[in-house]
Amino acid sequence: MRIFVTNDDGVLSPGLESLAKVAQRYGEVYIVAPDIERSGVSHAITLTHPLRAQEIRKNMWALTGTPTDCVFIGLNHLLPHRPDLVLSGINRGPNLGADVLYSGTVGGAMEGTMQKLPAVAFSLVSRKTYDFKWSELIMDRIVRDVVENGMPDGVMLNVNIPTPEISEFKGFKLTRLGNRFYSNEVNVRTDPRGGEYLWIGGSSVTMERTPESDTGAVYEGYASITPVKPDMMANEVMDQLARFNSLSKDI
Repeated sequence: MRIFVTNDDGVLSPGLESLAKVAQRYGEVYIVAPDIERSGVSHAITLTHPLRAQEIRKNMWALTGTPTDCVFIGLNHLLPHRPDLVLSGINRGPNLGADVLYSGTVGGAMEGTMQKLPAVAFSLVSRKTYDFKWSELIMDRIVRDVVENGMPDGVMLNVNIPTPEISEFKGFKLTRLGNRFYSNEVNVRTDPRGGEYLWIGGSSVTMERTPESDTGAVYEGYASITPVKPDMMANEVMDQLARFNSLSKDI
């Protein structure tokens, strides 16, 4: 197999190295990752300024862009062959619930899905110590399953792995996205020249703890596996909003 690996923590992240090590057990690995940390950039693609790719070593590039840029540029320009699988991560920190809307880790994997490839995003949930060696054992099981059994078309997997610091590992659980909310604080500070600048806080987090949710499962000791897809269409309200079809065209 040919396996494409990216992340949002940057090309020098130890999490990227761990994921690449797992991927190497299953095929030829190509890495295209951001040159610096690009956390929280979601599925952003760069259209307003040029991108530069630097080959660090054979089959590994640093790109001055987002994880989505990395996958797009990698698939359509840098790689000599189309890969069979896209892996993103492993992120230093969780991507649970609504985090999938902000996460660059998920954005990179989602671009793989939009490019019609199976894709998995990995995140490591911890409090203080991020043991990427531990996460390799869990990632290996999931990557092996995807390699052997494939994936449904148009769907990616969002995987969150708890460290033993969170809970004793109990296994794997297929979950739905849970509810996870950050506080809405905005920190106002002053720069050395007296100008005001703003820093988004969000230091306080509350979340759903039901066992079928990803937010609950990881804190019970399970690696949560959540299928997500780029289709954001709200089909369930189409009938309710059909009134817009009869708005008067007399303007």
